[in-house]
Amino acid sequence: MLTWMRSFGDLQRIGVECSGSYGAGLLRYMQAAGVEVLEVTAPDKQDRRRRGKNDDFDAQSAAHAAFAKRHTVTPGSRDGMVESLRVLRVCRKTAVQARRIALQMIQTTIVCAPDKLRDPLRQMTRMQLIRTLAAWRPDLTAYRQIEEAYRISLKSLARRYLELHDEIADLDDMIEAIVKDLAPELLEQPVIGLNSAVAFHLILRIGHQRFQSFEPALNLRMGS
Repeated sequence: MLTWMRSFGDLQRIGVECSGSYGAGLLRYMQAAGVEVLEVTAPDKQDRRRRGKNDDFDAQSAAHAAFAKRHTVTPGSRDGMVESLRVLRVCRKTAVQARRIALQMIQTTIVCAPDKLRDPLRQMTRMQLIRTLAAWRPDLTAYRQIEEAYRISLKSLARRYLELHDEIADLDDMIEAIVKDLAPELLEQPVIGLNSAVAFHLILRIGHQRFQSFEPALNLRMGS
């Protein structure tokens, strides 16, 4: 692609949509090749719905936007500790969601379980319940029997919950270590927890990049 673009003459810059997801690999490659890359904001949704999906038109619009530096911002480098922090945070978020779903499934399954299984579990705390279910030894050969089927399901869900719980703890340790390197002063604040510190730092970095991109336009407007 780079060779093809340069075959038309001097390549000043390129515009990329979704540089934080689908265009991340292209962004890194072009930056490594010394090409200026601008993040192009997505086309107007109403306009796209009116004319329909057209990849050629979208590509031309991105090229015109990059050439005129209109509707563009300067993307991050997608490397270094900030990118590591972002990736680990996304991974943690999905693990937390999966753990929540596992807990909901445990609670729903217990509600529907036979009284013989349900009654002893009523007064337990969350972790007592999870560890009790994970320690069960159901007869795996008796899965056709309703009571054993419930035991097998609850044990499986409890083990899944514990595995996700340990995974989240490991990710928290990694994230905390990166935040301590990048912005230790945030963690020193008594009212800022780890998750808030991560979100705050990422917002500051993204906001700084966006402000730098829009600063010339802002200065021009203020001057006029």
